[in-house]
Amino acid sequence: MDLSWCRFVGALVVAILLCLQGFCYSEQAPNYSFVHDSTSAPNISYYDYIIIGGGTAGCPLAATLSQNYSVLLIERGGSPYGNPNITNLANFGASLSDNTPTSPAQPFISEDGVYNSRARVLGGGSCLNAGFYTRASVDYVNNAGWDGNLVNQSYQWVEKLVAFEPPMRQWQSAVRDGLLEVGVTPYNGFTYDHIIGTKVGGTIFDRDGHRHTAADLLEYANPKGLTVLLNATVHQILFRTKGKAKPTAHGVIFSDSLGIKHRAQLNKGSKNEIILSAGALGSPQLLMLSGVGPAEHLRSHNITVLVDQPMVGQGMSDNPMNAIYIPSPLDVEVSLIQVVGITPVGSYIEAASGANFGSPAGMQSFGMFEPQENSSLYVPIKVTQAWRSFSKQ
Repeated sequence: MDLSWCRFVGALVVAILLCLQGFCYSEQAPNYSFVHDSTSAPNISYYDYIIIGGGTAGCPLAATLSQNYSVLLIERGGSPYGNPNITNLANFGASLSDNTPTSPAQPFISEDGVYNSRARVLGGGSCLNAGFYTRASVDYVNNAGWDGNLVNQSYQWVEKLVAFEPPMRQWQSAVRDGLLEVGVTPYNGFTYDHIIGTKVGGTIFDRDGHRHTAADLLEYANPKGLTVLLNATVHQILFRTKGKAKPTAHGVIFSDSLGIKHRAQLNKGSKNEIILSAGALGSPQLLMLSGVGPAEHLRSHNITVLVDQPMVGQGMSDNPMNAIYIPSPLDVEVSLIQVVGITPVGSYIEAASGANFGSPAGMQSFGMFEPQENSSLYVPIKVTQAWRSFSKQ
């Protein structure tokens, strides 16, 4: 497969566009027979498709392709199942504050000082985030040139397993009423659709407060067609260049949890592919490690340049956020994002509640919210002090 930048982006889009509604359930999470630790992998193995990264794109792609092909899904992290910090709503934030080598979250600080975390677990960011579920706007789908009917079918396929209507308790009800009072109207009730006004969106936490992730979508997989390797770190994508107009990917090198290296190769065939879905940071990083990226940058790291592609790794940005902390003298229920105010100017107003956000310990759980030098985030220090004074009353 030619791993050009456009092809890479196209592979991610496939996860949304594939019409998967007719597939039946094969195995129930977490008892997947096709999930193995990477130490059990043979030295060399062969597949029709090799997917790098078992997150919100990789899992549905693997489930889809396994219906008709042999598929290898390589995930550098472990399983989300059995980890109460991932599964239980009440423990939200504990995974983000876990900095052990086996943590599902890998903290990092960008070159310009921004705190964040990379997912390192089967299911990707859906194992760590606040679990708010919503569909893209109609304008977004049209501008992307997607088939609206096919997109809606794909949404329904996902929603059958991982999306739920949240219970509306005191805090989120107050948020809803406050948004309407200040004019974020109309009130659109509960809906997955992206509509201007105030709405109750979906959640990936069920009524019992248990998280459902993209890893659950592997229930749609054909167990005979899929192999999932956990704790496997891909080091390089292998390309053939001799006699080729463009470099053609034919395999990957990965190491298991013991540091032993293995090789996975594509079977011979015109449609066999390596799909890179390792996230917004991991995917360009792996391309560059494999020789695809800005030539000058690669040479500075003694990486042989295979394709000089200046745009790989460029243009990374995140959504800007203004966070306001409101201390309370009374215990407040734990709730994540359920109500959202969607404004005509494109900004979104959301709120969460609970000790995970308000307490000093909770503040430490979210590196992206921590006060930083030369930052506008000095307010949380005062809020933390206020919380301490309230807690003494």
